[in-house]
Amino acid sequence: MTSETQLAFDHPEARSLASATGPLDRLSLRNHIVDVEIGAFQAERDMTQRLSFNLVVEIAPLPADLDDDVDRILSYDRLTEAISYELAAERLNLLETLSERIAARVLLEPQAQRVFVRIEKLDRGPGALGVEIVRSKTETAPEPAAASAAATPKVVFLSPDTFDSVICKKPAAKFLADILLEDGPVVFALPAAPVASVADTAAQFHIDLLAIEQNAWRLAAQENALRVVSSRAELDWAVREQQKIIWAPSKMVLDSVEGPPALGPAGGLSLAAWLARECEASAFVAIGVASDELAGEDLADVAHQLVDLEQREP
Repeated sequence: MTSETQLAFDHPEARSLASATGPLDRLSLRNHIVDVEIGAFQAERDMTQRLSFNLVVEIAPLPADLDDDVDRILSYDRLTEAISYELAAERLNLLETLSERIAARVLLEPQAQRVFVRIEKLDRGPGALGVEIVRSKTETAPEPAAASAAATPKVVFLSPDTFDSVICKKPAAKFLADILLEDGPVVFALPAAPVASVADTAAQFHIDLLAIEQNAWRLAAQENALRVVSSRAELDWAVREQQKIIWAPSKMVLDSVEGPPALGPAGGLSLAAWLARECEASAFVAIGVASDELAGEDLADVAHQLVDLEQREP
């Protein structure tokens, strides 16, 4: 094996030493193994696999008057915390994306000058399959995942009966038209279309999500002022632009680390409440939902109200 090939498969610390332009201190994390749900293939959904993390951080020289003070150094814990933070942010498909985000977060530390990140999947084959990147503060590194913009939407959930009335252009359609005339961003969360039941809980959940998306496209076809969004990035952009949109939940729910476990008895109400919490919605409006149904949902500090369309009619 040539020295170049050996170096390519050696620990990132060896690559750091070989490419260093001057004497630098190094902080390393070796063989940190975490069970993670990650991967682009359907076979990697709803299961965890072992990831091995190896990080090396080149750091600025320590101050001469360190005085053995732990608060004045880049702690080892910052490396494991960066990994944990990015794993908790959302479910990812690619190791490349995870590597970039971890590197960017480590480089936020004042002392960090350059970081090597190697991540390997240990359960996808006979060997370890992975990626390695190197990033430095002198490069334009991508920002780590940030909190949503300050703009917050109103989340409006339509009960199954309300949705049917809207599609059939019954009185509920007038209420929808009134919402479209309001100022500010609105996200419509819909119930599931009627679907057959299957015994497998995980399969049923996927079927129900697709049934909600079917209704989303039905409403979008009827209301030209509304468009369907599926990713968190697109939803956040639409909210910042003060748009009114329909939520197709599959991507956000399946990519979330701790998503809702089921749709609940109201056929989508639990998902809508989860979305309101995730978006820190300015308000949650449930149209055509009974008070006892909403009482069972966790809305945290989100202001909420029930709308009974029959009582609104003259």
